[in-house]
Amino acid sequence: MKYDKEIIKLNYRPEIDGLRAIAVSAVILYHAKIIIFGDQFFKGGFIGVDIFFVISGYLITSIILKELITTGSFSFKYFYQRRVRRILPVLLFVMLATLPIAWLYLIPSAFMDFSKSILYSLGFSSNFYFWYSGQQYGAESGLLKPFLHTWSLSVEEQYYIIFPIIFFITFKYFKKYLIHVLITGFLVSLGLADWASKNYSSLNFYILPTRAWELLVGSILSYFEFTKRQTKKNGILHLILPSIGMLIIGHSIIFFNDKMFHPSFYTLSPIIGVSLIIWFSNKDELTTKILSTKLFVKIGLISYSLYLWHYPLFAFYRIIKVYGITFNKIYLILILFILSFFSYYFIEKKFRSINFKFKNIIIYIIVTLLFLTFTNFWVIKNLGLKERLPSFLSNHEKDQQYHLLRDSKDIICLNKLDGCSFNTSSNKKAYLIGDSIMGSISNDLKNKLLLKNYQFSTFTMGDCLFFPGFNRIDDLRTNSISKKCNDDYFQKIKETISKDDNSIMIIGGMIRKYITLKNFDSKEGCLVHGSELWNHKFESIYKTHNIKDSFIREVSKFSHNNKVILIYPLPEICRDPKIEIFKKWLMRGSDVFILGNKINTIVSVSSKVFNDSTLSSFELLNSIRGKNIYRVYPHQLFCDTIEKNRCVANSDTNLFYSDSEHPSF
Repeated sequence: MKYDKEIIKLNYRPEIDGLRAIAVSAVILYHAKIIIFGDQFFKGGFIGVDIFFVISGYLITSIILKELITTGSFSFKYFYQRRVRRILPVLLFVMLATLPIAWLYLIPSAFMDFSKSILYSLGFSSNFYFWYSGQQYGAESGLLKPFLHTWSLSVEEQYYIIFPIIFFITFKYFKKYLIHVLITGFLVSLGLADWASKNYSSLNFYILPTRAWELLVGSILSYFEFTKRQTKKNGILHLILPSIGMLIIGHSIIFFNDKMFHPSFYTLSPIIGVSLIIWFSNKDELTTKILSTKLFVKIGLISYSLYLWHYPLFAFYRIIKVYGITFNKIYLILILFILSFFSYYFIEKKFRSINFKFKNIIIYIIVTLLFLTFTNFWVIKNLGLKERLPSFLSNHEKDQQYHLLRDSKDIICLNKLDGCSFNTSSNKKAYLIGDSIMGSISNDLKNKLLLKNYQFSTFTMGDCLFFPGFNRIDDLRTNSISKKCNDDYFQKIKETISKDDNSIMIIGGMIRKYITLKNFDSKEGCLVHGSELWNHKFESIYKTHNIKDSFIREVSKFSHNNKVILIYPLPEICRDPKIEIFKKWLMRGSDVFILGNKINTIVSVSSKVFNDSTLSSFELLNSIRGKNIYRVYPHQLFCDTIEKNRCVANSDTNLFYSDSEHPSF
């Protein structure tokens, strides 16, 4: 194995910092959600993270190779000292700085989530936390999680722990197979990513095995640069390909979107673009000159601080914005750069300087780690420090209503394929069937029906009603069928309820969504999940029916010998009511709440919007006829009662329902 002596010197390459500037700018613009002429530009800005991965793989491998080639050995101690100097001090500083803001502006449940994300970040595993907690990257809810962006740091940190060990062993004992190991790792990881993007999209996004190929691209570039590359010449390829690479990256940033499979074979496009720039750039080429300008280099130098600060800054701005505090996003970007320059010059540069003794760095890190660990465990143990809130507000900061009903093994009944049954010795039977909206009344309803000696059974599942002959398609890109909400589940319900006469079926849910395939739009500036379209659909097994026919047929059939109670739609909301209540308290104080039930006045929607959006639901339910059909209109309890032409809104949190407010069945 021969090496280029000029390359071994590892001369500073300003265009790499320029690439960092492109990467961090893309990510910032993506998360800023800038709307121009009614459209969000830079929808593919998330690929900035992928650019960072390639650069990291390239630089880390170059550092390791240089030491192995020049000294014949590798100091793991020195390598990890450099990583610690580079990564931890400023990360810990940002965490410390955001704690007081979280204490001021996060409701208890969000504060607990904030603390958990910090603890997992400190353990280099926040990518697993956000995957396990079901957080979809790019979703509206994720924009309010200040440390969601640390998933990528965890991926890199895991790579830094594993890769040097594998690389060193291979170099020392199987040197001639080193490139084969790198290429094999690249191919396996890429193939796994493409497969997982279609089968386990959330897991695929967050974990190292499906991201390693991007880092390994950088490693492979570094290997060939050390072994094959000759001194650069101003050939035609070196003059053209870097610009082509930049065009490919620009195309990805503008035209990619979060609906695509990612990471996957599609992601090869920007990765190839980055590789072309790294491999072919030279000082006489236009793209290299642009990336090497002071502006790009300066932004590249502070890119780590920019990346660390931007997400919590944007997240807290969105949270505070809910409280009525708004300002131009240009000022937000200005604040971001001020914070980043400060942390770069006073934290990053200081701690990375060889004049700053590593012993002092370790002391700072240990003290800060202990403080952050203790503080955040304390927050979690004390349930998000509920005592910060007045009693009327903390009483409403509780578990989701639809999580309250549990079986004898303490398993939540919502989403259980075989449902839950209570008081099974009774011959009087009542069934509750529906989605999480019905799940929210299940616990209170169970208590009331058991007092009347009914056997009570529930079949409730999120985003799922009762459409025999249909499967829910969970991923419209792959037409993958839901593992829970499918015809097997519906047939199980049919089999259970068909055995009885003189029983009661209580059924309802967010019918509007299943018919229109659209999320609720309040027409007042927000959408549920930030998207107009519901990302699922119901598909007929027989290709000849629609869900309305299925619903009408099955419910009517049951009503021949049983009582059916149809629950009509409830007003919806596209914001978390707990945050809305917290907002009112922060801005106006507790004097606005004379009685606990005044909380119900806070979140409402236009009666017209409610009526228009539920027209299809009412038409469907009204079309079901029969002497045993009974109808409950819960919206009448919440519309025009507090304020004319307004409806107090329901939410999946079901914050507004106390026992006394439930419709009586």
